[in-house]
Amino acid sequence: MTDEEAPSPAAGVKKRSLVIAGHRTSVSLEAAFWDALKTIAKEENLSLAALVARVDAKRGGANLSSALRVFALERAMAASRREA
Repeated sequence: MTDEEAPSPAAGVKKRSLVIAGHRTSVSLEAAFWDALKTIAKEENLSLAALVARVDAKRGGANLSSALRVFALERAMAASRREA
């Protein structure tokens, strides 16, 4: 594996415990996604748990970790389009 192929430190998965809808749950995401979600939460004046709860309420049958990744990606893509 070359340096270009090696995963960045931001690729490491971090597990966090949150209280969602009154019950404790654990979510595993790469550090880059946690950073993105924290930034979004701050922009919206929400706690990280409140933002995750909002995504959780709208995810349907999707896995919560996947729903959070898609949410963060969609927000980044929307911001990129606004800048263009």
